[in-house]
Amino acid sequence: MAPRLQLEKAAWRWAETVRPEEVSQEHIETAYRIWLEPCIRGVCRRNCKGNPNCLVGIGEHIWLGEIDENSFHNIDDPNCERRKKNSFVGLTNLGATCYVNTFLQVWFLNLELRQALYLCPSTCSDYMMGDGIQEEKDYEPQTICEHLQYLFALLQNSNRRYIDPSGFVKALGLDTGQQQDAQEFSKLFMSLLEDTLSKQKNPDVRNIVQQQFCGEYAYVTVCNQCGRESKLLSKFYELELNIQGHKQLTDCISEFLKEEKLEGDNRYFCENCQSKQNATRKIRLLSLPCTLNLQLMRFVFDRQTGHKKKLNTYIGFSEILDMEPYVEHKGGSYVYELSAVLIHRGVSAYSGHYIAHVKDPQSGEWYKFNDEDIEKMEGKKLQLGIEEDLAEPSKSQTRKPKCGKGTHCSRNAYMLVYRLQAQERPNTTIQVPAFLQELVDRDNSKFEEWCIEMAEMRKQSVDKGKAKHEEVKELYQRLPAGAEPYEFVSLEWLQKWLDESTPTKPIDNHACLCSHDKLHPDKISIMKRISEYAADIFYSRYGGGPRLTGNLYVNTLFPFVFSVSVKALCKECVVERCRVLRLKNQLNEDYKTVNNLLKATVKGSDGFWVGKSSLRSWRQLALEQLDEQDGDADQSSGKMNGNTLNKDESKEERKEEEEELNFNEDILCPHGELCISENERRLVSKEAWSKLQQYFPKAPEFPSYKECCSQCKILEREGEENEALHKMIANEQKTSLPNLFQDKNRPCLSNWPEDTDVLYIVSQFFVEEWRKFVRKPTRCSPVSSVGNSALLCPHGGLMFTFASMTKEDSKLIALIWPSEWQMIQKLFVVDHVIKIMRTEGGDANLSETQYISEPKLCPECREGLLCQQQRDLREYTQATIYVHKVVDNKKVMKDSAPELNVSSSETEEDKEEAKPDGEKDPDFNQSNGGTKRQKISHQNYIAYQKQVIRRSMRHRKVRGEKALLVSANQTLKELKIQIMHAFSVAPFDQNLSIDGKILSDDCATLGTLGVIPESVILLKADEPIADYAAMDDVMQVCMPEEGFKGTGLLGH
Repeated sequence: MAPRLQLEKAAWRWAETVRPEEVSQEHIETAYRIWLEPCIRGVCRRNCKGNPNCLVGIGEHIWLGEIDENSFHNIDDPNCERRKKNSFVGLTNLGATCYVNTFLQVWFLNLELRQALYLCPSTCSDYMMGDGIQEEKDYEPQTICEHLQYLFALLQNSNRRYIDPSGFVKALGLDTGQQQDAQEFSKLFMSLLEDTLSKQKNPDVRNIVQQQFCGEYAYVTVCNQCGRESKLLSKFYELELNIQGHKQLTDCISEFLKEEKLEGDNRYFCENCQSKQNATRKIRLLSLPCTLNLQLMRFVFDRQTGHKKKLNTYIGFSEILDMEPYVEHKGGSYVYELSAVLIHRGVSAYSGHYIAHVKDPQSGEWYKFNDEDIEKMEGKKLQLGIEEDLAEPSKSQTRKPKCGKGTHCSRNAYMLVYRLQAQERPNTTIQVPAFLQELVDRDNSKFEEWCIEMAEMRKQSVDKGKAKHEEVKELYQRLPAGAEPYEFVSLEWLQKWLDESTPTKPIDNHACLCSHDKLHPDKISIMKRISEYAADIFYSRYGGGPRLTGNLYVNTLFPFVFSVSVKALCKECVVERCRVLRLKNQLNEDYKTVNNLLKATVKGSDGFWVGKSSLRSWRQLALEQLDEQDGDADQSSGKMNGNTLNKDESKEERKEEEEELNFNEDILCPHGELCISENERRLVSKEAWSKLQQYFPKAPEFPSYKECCSQCKILEREGEENEALHKMIANEQKTSLPNLFQDKNRPCLSNWPEDTDVLYIVSQFFVEEWRKFVRKPTRCSPVSSVGNSALLCPHGGLMFTFASMTKEDSKLIALIWPSEWQMIQKLFVVDHVIKIMRTEGGDANLSETQYISEPKLCPECREGLLCQQQRDLREYTQATIYVHKVVDNKKVMKDSAPELNVSSSETEEDKEEAKPDGEKDPDFNQSNGGTKRQKISHQNYIAYQKQVIRRSMRHRKVRGEKALLVSANQTLKELKIQIMHAFSVAPFDQNLSIDGKILSDDCATLGTLGVIPESVILLKADEPIADYAAMDDVMQVCMPEEGFKGTGLLGH
């Protein structure tokens, strides 16, 4: 089928030769493309939107062939959640609890620990009722042991693929969203478990932690002088091995037991010699546990950064470890075999993922435990301790060393668990206690019920999908409308009907209707013509409307073709579109014709008034008007069936269009009549007007004999009189106040004039407005009132001190001579008189001069104004500050770098200290008036200050500075993160200061630290770190590291 634009042109080609009044039924059918050939499946690859009879490529292909039942639903097979035969059960990751899950799986596969926990008495007996468990409430373990019992029982006999450990995690008080130190968690939990089990009566339960994990070593110090040995015995539950500078596990163990020399300042005080002597110190292993935990110290504290970092170096280890060379007492059984490798994926100490490789003690098979997913490791997969790193830069990857048989190398293993080698593998099956098994059976029953429910939902979806399949196959064959009654339905609705993923909504054809409530011809590209049979079924099943129907009759033009007597097709819209297209085609010719007609002189009273602006742009206006329908058509091809355009947006667009002047509206007066200004219009001939009227039929028409607006004439006369009056007033006021107008010979408070003891005050705003009027009296309104109330508080007191009026507030006031004040009182309405009087001091201070204001200063309102101004500087959002990086060898001082102090937006008002009520300003005698005033809001006067005060706070950026957007409630820590992105300087390397004040409190907000808009912060950077992987650590540590503080692991 031809492209959409070609179909559009073909549908309206007849309009070139047919006048609007000659449009027939055949032309309407052609415009609506009723008789276009339908497309054939296989020939047409995609749907032809320009052809309403093309029903190919609308989504029918997925229904016409054989369909897989799984496509009828989005419900996963519940059996996928079922535990596979001879496999282990996984644990859900609750956010960042993968480190907990790995240890739980390692401890679960310690059969002795699991058996001892099962023997531990439980409070579940209180939960039992008769011979069974109460059905009406779920079991909630009360102690850590009970939580572990229940978890181990579920891990052993649950039918689920994975279980939820949230009860256990919640009982410990762990934050599920924060990843913690896995090694620290292991130590603290073992200590907690040992302390909990120590209260048990059964020795097999009470001593299980020590039997399994506890060994003993001695710190041995030997005096070099006398040879005396001193021993300090200590128990251990894991050996912490340093891996820096080592490649093999055995090297790490040797360094742990290495002899240390105590010399110089570090000499040892020998009790036998009774003096400090050179000595040697080392660790001797006295006994080893059944389960030997070897902690590889991958996470170390970096003194330079002040944070932990991860050592991503390879360490080799073997599956068999002979510890006999390292123990003091030989001859025992010290051969261990590897039973678990705990892994941390990721280059950072504060992010990544924890995984465990654990050996099944009964089968000897290795398994990978990754939260919910558990995978058997065998063959080439048996590479213990090897997992791909998360987000590791390719450049930092180092080649993995070659490993022999029975040995492995890992750069991510942080803990190795070795078990004492046994002669035979344990074949005994650990039985779950009856009360725990009953709880597990109950959970399995719930799981089975859920599986049945999901399977039923899947079946219902499949049945519904099969019914829809049959419906589509049947209806799609009957969908094309041939020589039979038909209807129009939107293409979008048909596509949603064929989309099994979304429920089918009622048919909504309102968006494609024209103003005559019929199908708009421009919407035919988003509509499809279907048979009345299919439409009846659609509307009966899904509802909606309005229905756009058409009935066929024999076409007289083509006897073998049926024609239509339609309710859907709109003749009015087709005729209008025909008119527009014809006008569009003849616009260029009419433009030349009108130009020629405008050259002729209009004689008599046959002419019409047309705006000069409209004449200059009439061609463009006509083209835009004719293109509006095309624009509407593009807009209409958008969403339908409830997804129409935003109403608010369409209202705004209509409002903007209404505000634009249409043709000849430029000579309309505000009253809708002909404007009085003849300079804005001209007469055109009747022939020219008739041509223009074809394009603008709704344009206002003004024959040459039409009188101008009478109301505008009256207003014009009044305006002329007012202008003359304003000129006279301006001239009189300028003559009366020449110095005030020209800003000459003005008094100054800091240098009080000798020839007067009184000066008057008005607002500078009043003076500026008055000067504008005097300069341009015809354009500006006269000023009638002084408006001194803006300078006073609600109590009637003055808002400014004498000192502030000589400095920063001098821009807000204007000083008036007494002679000028007399003239101002005659020319303007004075609401409040404000004056300052100079008086000599009393007998005690004859030489002291005082200045008194009338009215008096209001200290309360003045203080409130200053506080509000300071508060505004401390409460801001998305304000700009500047960070200036200081070079190491340059010491930047305020005096030497004045440009850096431009940002200090503290005015003298901000620095002025509020004086106590009883204290008087020595230069300005203002009292409270002796009466206590009621406190009220100062918002009006603060708003006035904001309006009038326009001090420039813009900072000129200099080299080495960068602008940052910040808010007052942002912490210094967050600002340092921004600076890190801007300057590539880590937060711990940043030394920040502002106005000589060091910024050090990372938790404090910028507002409390005195950082205000346009401030300049100096950045002094320490030596940058070479390892940029540590940048990730910095991003993770946004809050001070607290570890397991406040959790159940520390007894809270």
